[in-house]
Amino acid sequence: QVQLVESGGGLVQAGGSLRLSCAASGTIFRISDMAWYRPAPGKQRDLVATINSSGGTNYADSVKGRFTISRDGAKNSVYLQMNSLKPEDTAVYYCNAVVRRSSVFVSYSPFWGQGTQVTVSS
Repeated sequence: QVQLVESGGGLVQAGGSLRLSCAASGTIFRISDMAWYRPAPGKQRDLVATINSSGGTNYADSVKGRFTISRDGAKNSVYLQMNSLKPEDTAVYYCNAVVRRSSVFVSYSPFWGQGTQVTVSS
């Protein structure tokens, strides 16, 4: 099995910064995309940012220029640096990783962390 554990959430004032971390462990051969999601109205989870195995990134329009996603392949970890935080960024942030567990079979599956709460006060 694969476990994702997030950390780094908390309470911060508007304009402040937080850095989220997510570490994947378990039976992992390779990880392709890693991403951060948060709930959005009408959706279970909305994409915040994603990064592929080559380092290519993509961001939701609402966080472009404020958030930066990065990863450490050796540690199977992904990070989200959040700057200039706004009250509307308040949410539970979920880490996602698309994992290949077998060295023989080329099959990838998504795994989720349990989430970390980010609260931005005005």
